Amino acid sequence: MAQGMKRLGMPIAAFLGLALIGLIAMSWFLNRDALRQAVEAQIRAVTGLDLVVKGNIEVSVFPASYVSFHDVGLKGGGTADPALAVDVLTANLRLLPLLLQRFEIADVMMLRPHIHVVRNPDGESNWTPFIETIARAMKPGADNQVSFSEIRIQDGVLGYEDAANHVNEGLDDIDLSLAWPSISRSFAATGQFDWRGERVDGSISVSDFVAALSGDRSGLKARLTSAPLKLAFDGTVADRSSMMMEGTLTIDSTSLRNALRWAGGAPPGSGGFGRFALKARANVVGASVALTNVNVELDGNVAEGVMTYTNNGRQTLQATLAAGALDFTPYISTVRLLASGARDWNRQLFDLNSLSSTDLDMRLSAARVTIGSSKLGRTALGANLRGGALALSVAEAQVYGGIAKGSFGIARSDAIADVKAEFQLTDVDLQACASELFGINKLSGRGNLNVSLVASGSSPFGLAQSLDGTANLTGHDGAINGFNVEQLLRRLERRPLSGAGNFRNGSTPYDNLNIAVKFSEGVATAEDIRVESPATRLTLTGTVSVPAREYDMKGIASLVSAPNTPPEFDLPFVVQGPWEDPLIFPDPVSLIKRSPASAPLLDAVKDPKTRDAVRSVLEHFTGGGQKPDAPAAPAAAEAAKPN
Repeated sequence: MAQGMKRLGMPIAAFLGLALIGLIAMSWFLNRDALRQAVEAQIRAVTGLDLVVKGNIEVSVFPASYVSFHDVGLKGGGTADPALAVDVLTANLRLLPLLLQRFEIADVMMLRPHIHVVRNPDGESNWTPFIETIARAMKPGADNQVSFSEIRIQDGVLGYEDAANHVNEGLDDIDLSLAWPSISRSFAATGQFDWRGERVDGSISVSDFVAALSGDRSGLKARLTSAPLKLAFDGTVADRSSMMMEGTLTIDSTSLRNALRWAGGAPPGSGGFGRFALKARANVVGASVALTNVNVELDGNVAEGVMTYTNNGRQTLQATLAAGALDFTPYISTVRLLASGARDWNRQLFDLNSLSSTDLDMRLSAARVTIGSSKLGRTALGANLRGGALALSVAEAQVYGGIAKGSFGIARSDAIADVKAEFQLTDVDLQACASELFGINKLSGRGNLNVSLVASGSSPFGLAQSLDGTANLTGHDGAINGFNVEQLLRRLERRPLSGAGNFRNGSTPYDNLNIAVKFSEGVATAEDIRVESPATRLTLTGTVSVPAREYDMKGIASLVSAPNTPPEFDLPFVVQGPWEDPLIFPDPVSLIKRSPASAPLLDAVKDPKTRDAVRSVLEHFTGGGQKPDAPAAPAAAEAAKPN
């Protein structure tokens, strides 16, 4: 058996040896110029671009069959700059045709290519000849059939210029494989590249490559994966007069804020815009994207509806969405009106750059809305951002047990924010409303609030300084907590100078509450402030400083026996100090006048004769009445003068 194997192996070894000698001899006697010209002709036939070789040419037949061109450029006939410049372009050859002296390329490998894409205003590019040529070559029955079906790119660079849309982008460190099998009509590209400092893993497949190159409808699957963003599309594509795509679009990001920054956007503020996911039916026509059957999630908020995005020189987003529950707390948490750990307004400048980057037109509706500590019921609101001006409108919101409507606008003027707010609260719980909106915890009841304010400034403190407008509050069937006016007045009526004791307890019920104030340059002036109950009546006048957050007001508290009757007892009082803890104290002169014992003394002190008599008695007991002889001093001085 061993002898048989040895006898069989000898002829095989001899044959292989002869084949090896033949290959080596072929490499010596091969017409390298004809090989180089054949390879150049095939590349030109496939790409439609002229091959310009500036460096040396390396030809190898054995052990590897290839032709390498160094310092190569590919350019169209009408362009001066090459559309593609390659350090080393290697065309690997098919072995069997090579043995028959036919030179056919199996695949092409480009080392360190520099791809330059320039888009013209008419939509054409410097790569249009390549696309048109390869489309003709791949059609069945074409004269110049594509001889190779794979191109590999290693360590490449791509630059894209679109002067009409002011776009200039670049891809670096491109490792890519392009394949279009001859036995199939499909096309596939897989690889990685760097864009704006992030590594992107991508793939794309076209079901009918010939139809896609001709602009006809073809199936398309695309996937891009990076640290900031993941994107996938599964649908169809066509490109007749403009690019058209239709299919399922999926986008996912762990941080939408980071993804927007990576894409060149400027998300507003510094809160929110975290976890993001979107799935929708997409219809792309040119620079417009229409999304239907949208299911979107952002920061835990889930909504459904339709969206439209266009980028015709300026980005515009339109959306109509509905949600079961929305939480806006992450987006307002960074808007700090007050300085940290202080009672002063925040003086940090506003960041208004995000108001000028994108136009927005959005309609939102939700069954429940959370804004910080505020809980809203059914809510319909709109947001419009155009030309640096933001307008928020609330068509209706169930809040504080009532209904809220209104609008809020911000217009940017350089670094200054022009703010305008108008809203109406109808039949709301005043305790919840005053506590959450103004931080006042001493008011209860139900009522209506109408506010119309304008301000301009570069910070919350600047807005407070320039605040103008009006505010009106009407309430009924409630109470002012912290003191009992009726109890205090009756005690002071009986014993005016006995001391009010601790009057900061209890509550003052009211039937009607009316507050009307007018703002001018940050100062609120009381126009009509009245609190009425069956037993008491309160009126207030004065001002409130919004920048300083302080009261400077005077009032009169009255005891009444019946409505529309003269008061039984009036007590003037003063309200001064900070909003958080103001000082409230009665007028001491009024109390002295009310006291039977001290009133005559007060009148006597006011009488000049009585005042002189009292002073004389006091001087008698203190010795103040003994005065030195006034003329003695001048006489002694006269005697001391020299004659």
